[in-house]
Amino acid sequence: MPPRRAHHLLQLPCPAPGCARWFRNQSGLTQHRRSLHPNIPAPGPPQPSRSPSHPRDFSPPPPDFSPPPRDFSQPPQPSPPMPSEPTHEDSDNADAEFTDSRRPCTADGEFLPHGAPPTPMPQKAPDDWSPYRNRIEFEAAEFAFKKCHMSAKNLDFLCDLMAATLVKHRDVPPFADHKDLHNVIDATQLGDVPWQSFSVQYTGERPEVVLPWMDDEFDVWYRDPRAMAHNILANPTFKDEIDYTPFREYDASDKTRRWKDFMSGDWAWKQSDIISKDPETHGSALVPIILGSDKTTVSVGTGNNEYYPLYASIGNVRNSVRRAHRDALVIIGFLAIPKTDKKHSKDDAFRIFRRQLFHSSLSAILSSLKSAMTEYEVVRCGDGHFRRIIYSLGPYIADYEEQLVLSCIVKHWCPKCIAVRTNLDNGGMDRCREHTEFLIGELHGDVLWDEFGIIGDLVPFTNDFPRADIHELLSFDLLHQLIKGAFKDHLVDWVAKYLKAVHGTRRAEEIMSDIDRRVAAAPSFSGLRRFPQGRDFKQWTGDDSKALMKVFLPAIEGHVPGDMVRAFRALLEFCYLARRDVVTEDTLNQMQDALHRFHRYRQIFDLVVPTFSLPRQHSMIHYTDMIRLFGAPNGLCSSITESKHIKAVKEPWRWSSRHNALGQMLVTNQRLDKLAASRAVPPIAPQPDAHAIEPQPDIDIDDGEVVDGPTVLGYVVLAKTPQRKRARTVAALAHEVAVPDLRRLIRHFLFTQLNQDDPCDPADVPTGSLPRHEGKLQVFNSAAATFFAPSNLSGTGGMRREHIRACPLWRNEYPRNDCVFIDTDSDAQGMRGLEVARIVCFFSFKHNWEFEKIDDCADEDTGMWMVRPSFHEGGSRNLAVIHIEMVFRAAHLIPMYGSEYIPHDLKFYHSIDCFRSFYVNKFADHHAFEIAS
Repeated sequence: MPPRRAHHLLQLPCPAPGCARWFRNQSGLTQHRRSLHPNIPAPGPPQPSRSPSHPRDFSPPPPDFSPPPRDFSQPPQPSPPMPSEPTHEDSDNADAEFTDSRRPCTADGEFLPHGAPPTPMPQKAPDDWSPYRNRIEFEAAEFAFKKCHMSAKNLDFLCDLMAATLVKHRDVPPFADHKDLHNVIDATQLGDVPWQSFSVQYTGERPEVVLPWMDDEFDVWYRDPRAMAHNILANPTFKDEIDYTPFREYDASDKTRRWKDFMSGDWAWKQSDIISKDPETHGSALVPIILGSDKTTVSVGTGNNEYYPLYASIGNVRNSVRRAHRDALVIIGFLAIPKTDKKHSKDDAFRIFRRQLFHSSLSAILSSLKSAMTEYEVVRCGDGHFRRIIYSLGPYIADYEEQLVLSCIVKHWCPKCIAVRTNLDNGGMDRCREHTEFLIGELHGDVLWDEFGIIGDLVPFTNDFPRADIHELLSFDLLHQLIKGAFKDHLVDWVAKYLKAVHGTRRAEEIMSDIDRRVAAAPSFSGLRRFPQGRDFKQWTGDDSKALMKVFLPAIEGHVPGDMVRAFRALLEFCYLARRDVVTEDTLNQMQDALHRFHRYRQIFDLVVPTFSLPRQHSMIHYTDMIRLFGAPNGLCSSITESKHIKAVKEPWRWSSRHNALGQMLVTNQRLDKLAASRAVPPIAPQPDAHAIEPQPDIDIDDGEVVDGPTVLGYVVLAKTPQRKRARTVAALAHEVAVPDLRRLIRHFLFTQLNQDDPCDPADVPTGSLPRHEGKLQVFNSAAATFFAPSNLSGTGGMRREHIRACPLWRNEYPRNDCVFIDTDSDAQGMRGLEVARIVCFFSFKHNWEFEKIDDCADEDTGMWMVRPSFHEGGSRNLAVIHIEMVFRAAHLIPMYGSEYIPHDLKFYHSIDCFRSFYVNKFADHHAFEIAS
C-alpha cells in the first residue's frame, strides 16, 4: 500500500472583507489577492489566538450597528438648509435641493461638516469572535449549519469522532454537540431580529348559519421590517454598493438619459423632492422599502405544503447586490393562507375576507415603519456614518394574479391603467389612488366592477401609509408576464395549435416531434439547460422557460410562416432589451420598436387565438414608463424573489422534521441571518488560531459561476493543470488532433507575434525565415473566460466566469470542442468586430477552426448572424494559431435546420459536425445578446 499523504493545512486567510478563502502558502494567497483583490493590502503577521479551552462566553458583543430609536415626542430642531450638491454634472440645480441627504450626521441628528470622519464604532479585539471562542468555531458553525446543514444526529457523531481524536492532545472539538452549536448561534446578537406573530379572525356580519371559516383563526408570522432595514443599511459589505441620494445619470457623449439602479429612476427623485420640501425632514435620506411576495409549494402530495413568504429589500442597494442575493433581500413574514371546504371556497364573502386579510396583514407587518415615514430617525450606515432616514413604501414585486389582489382589480383587467379589458392594447389613463377613491365614492359596486374593473369592497394596504399608491408601485414581472406568460403559455402553445389547424393532427404531431428533436440537438453551452426529449414535458419551472427561449427560435424556422418567426424574435428582443443592466433612451426606443413589431406579426396567430387582449402581453406597454420610474427591471424582477424561495423556504422545510414545520423554518432563517451578519462583520483584522477549509460553491462548473472581484471588461486564462497524458511535442500534437500542417501554423503565429508592427503576411515570407518552435508543449483541456455580464447571474461587481472546453472525451462520453468569439476589431460594434471559431486544442499557444460569416448582416427573420465553416480553395480546413488574448468568450452556434426533418438518432454533440450553416445564438444569454446583435 503506498504511503498516505499528510494533510496540508489551509492556514492563510484572504484579508479581503467577505472573502472566506484560505490558502496553504503565501504564494497561493498572493496569486489569489492579485487576481481578485488587487486593492487589498497583504495580510500582516498572525496575532496570538485564544485557547480553545477558554470557557464559553455568551455575553453580548458590542452594540449593534444602529443606535436605539429616537424619542419622537421631542424631535430635534432641523438644521439650517445646506447648499445643494447636484448628483450629476448634467442634473438641474433646481431639482437637486435634497441632495444633502448624503451628508452624515451625529447620533443626535446634527449634520456633520463636509468631509468629517464617521463616529468611531465600538471595536472588538482582533481575536474576539464572541460568542464563538475563535474563528475556527465560527467557520465550523457556518460549515455545519449553513453549508451542509448536518442533521443533529450526524453532527453529534462528528463531534464524538473529533473528541476521540483530540483527547490524546488534551484538546476538545469546537462544539460538544448539536445543542451546543445551536446555543452559540442563538447567542449571537448581530442580525438578530426575532419573529413575532398575530392572529386574525373574521369580524364582519354573520349569517344565521355561521360558515366554518368565520370561526377560524389565521396566524401571521413576521419580523420587524424596520429592524431588517437597519441591518441592511448597516451591513459594511454594502458600503460601496448603496446610494443614499437619488440621481439622474446621463451619457457623457450625447447627454442622453440612462437608467440603471433603482435610485436613478424618477420615482425616487420625486419622493426625495417631497421630503426635501418639508422642513422637518429636509436633509433626510430616502429609504424605499421594496416588497415582494409569492406563494410557493415545498413538496408534492404531502399535506399542507403551501407557504406565502413576504420579502423585503431597500431601494438604496444597487441592483447587482440584490440580484446576487448578498443578504440585501430578506424574508420578513409568512402570510396566512385562508382555506375552507370546496362548498364555501367560492363564496363572495370568503373571497373578500381572504383578500382583505392579505391587505390587513401587510398593513400590520409594516406598521413599525409608519412613524419614520413623516419624522426622520437616525441610523448608522455601513460606512460608519449616522444619517437621517425617512422610509417610504417602494415597488412591490408580484405576478399578475397577486397584482390583482394588491390593487383590488378584477381579473382580466389591467392593474396599471383603465384600458377596457376587451381591448387592452388600446391603452387608457393610468390608474391612481385619487381617481379610484373618487370612483368608489360616486359609483355603485356593480358599475365599478363592470365598467372599471374595480372591487369597491376592498381597501389596499397602501392607503394606510403616506405617499403610497399601489397602482404606481406595482413593479415589472419579466418572469411571469413575459417569459412564462407571453412566451411559454402563449406563443409556444399557439404554435402547436396553429400547426394542428393548418396541417391536421397527424401532420402537426410529426412537425412538433421534429421541433422537439431540434431543441434536443442544440449544441452544449455553458449554462444551457438541456431538453433531451424536447419541450414536451408537464411540469415547467421559470428556469425551463428561460432555457427554451434560448433555443426555440431556430427550431421552428422552416416549419412555420416567416411572420411567426418574426413574432418570436420581436418578443425575445423585447425581453432581452428590458433585461439590460443599463437602459438608455436608445434602448427604450428599441423596446418600443420591438413591441410594435410583435403586435404586427402576432396577427399570424389569429387563426387559433380568439383575442389578443391578454393582460400579460398588455403589460409590455407599461415597461418603458416603469423603467423611467424604477430603473432597470433586472433589479426588481420576480426571478429574485422566486430564487430566494430556495434558501428561505424550501431548504428550511427540507431540514425540518415536517411536524409543525413553520416554527422550525422560522428558527432556521433567524440562525442563517445571524451567521450571515457575523460573516459580514468580523472582528477587526481577524487572524485565525487554527485552520479552516472554505467549501467551494455547490454548482456544476459547466454552468458557469459568479465571480466577486474587480470589474473589468474580460480576460481568458488557460486551466491551471496541463494534461499529462496528452501530446508533449508539435509532431505528437499534430497527429493527435489530425492537423498535419500544425508546425507551419505555429511558425506563422510566431512570426505575427514577433513582428506585430510589420503588416507582412507570413505566407509571403520564405519558410526558412520563419521562426521555429521545437520545444515541448503543454496541452490543456479547458480555459476560463471571465467577463463583465451584469445582466446574467453574476457577482456584485457584475463579473461572471465560464469554461471553454477542448477535450477528446467529455464526461467519458463524447469529444467536446466549444466555439468562441474572436475579437478582430475592438472599434467595431457587435458582430462586425467579432469572428466565430471552434477550438480544436488548447496548448501553450492556442489553435482554432474558424467560421466565416455568410452575410454582412443578421438574418431578417431571426435577427441572428449566420456563419459556416471556413475552408481553403483546395477543400482543407481554414486553421490558424492565435494568441489566447484574442479570445473574448464562448459562443453558441445552433444549426440552420431548414425545412427538412433531422435524423432521429442525431445527438447534440454531433450537431456542429453534421451541419454546414449555423446561427450565432444571440439569445444564449444576456451578454451574448449584447455582443452578437
